[in-house]
Formats: sequence, structure tokens, C-alpha cells
Amino acid sequence: MSAISNIIEQFLKELIQEANGMVEIQRNELASKFECAPSQINYVLSTRFTPYKGYYIESRRGGGGYIKIIKVNLQDDLNMKNIIRDILSDGITEMKACEVIEVLLEEEIITKRESEIIKASISDRALNCLTTEKNSIRASILRNVLLILVG
Repeated sequence: MSAISNIIEQFLKELIQEANGMVEIQRNELASKFECAPSQINYVLSTRFTPYKGYYIESRRGGGGYIKIIKVNLQDDLNMKNIIRDILSDGITEMKACEVIEVLLEEEIITKRESEIIKASISDRALNCLTTEKNSIRASILRNVLLILVG
């Protein structure tokens, strides 16, 4: 199952890149192309094209429905500060935070060393407090780092 997911993910990333960061697709057409169930497309979208990984998904259901995938340009997006505040408003797990940091690294906004420093500062080990507080504190730290990075 993961092999087809990888192929679908790669196909969509190539489409997005060719279309300068935004593509509209129909779920059923994509499922037909890859000879899979539409739920497989949903799985790929919900796990590999998340805000934490630098993507936003808009969808419209129904016969003429579509899925719009937008790659957020972290360096140019005027709304980036609002996006950061929205994503990190309630808290974030260590795993999701690491996904955000990996996107920054892939986009060459931070270096490998900086990514390791940020990851270390927001790790569960560094946040030696109650579990319920860790995600909130981690989100606050990451939000402040990201707001400085995007200026």
C-alpha cells in the first residue's frame, strides 16, 4: 500500500511544481489513473500534504468537485505569519513539529545544524514538564522561532 502512496505523492508533487505551486485535481480521475480507490487518494492527501508539511488542501464535494493543493511558499507568502499562528495556536506534538522543521530544511530556509538545534530545543526531553503542557510550550517556542525566520 505504501508503494502506491509514494507514487501518488511523487506524481502530485511533480504536478504542483510544474503548475507553480497550485494544482486542481478530481479525486475520482486520479484514482482511476492509479487504479486505486478514492480513499487511497484521501490517505495520501491527509498524510503527505498537510499544513505541517507546507501544503494547504481545499476541496469541494459533489459531481464537479475538485481538490486544490497549494504549496505554501514559506519565503514569499504574505500570510505566512497568520498561517504560523493558526497551525501553532493550540499546541503541537513533537512529531508534527519535526515535520514543520523538515519543510524549512527542504526549502533551505534553515540549515541542517539549525534544524537540529530547533529540534533539540522542542524535544520531549528538553521540555521536562507535564505531558499536557509540553505541546503548548513546544508550539509557543516553534511559533516564535518561525516568526523570526519569516521576518
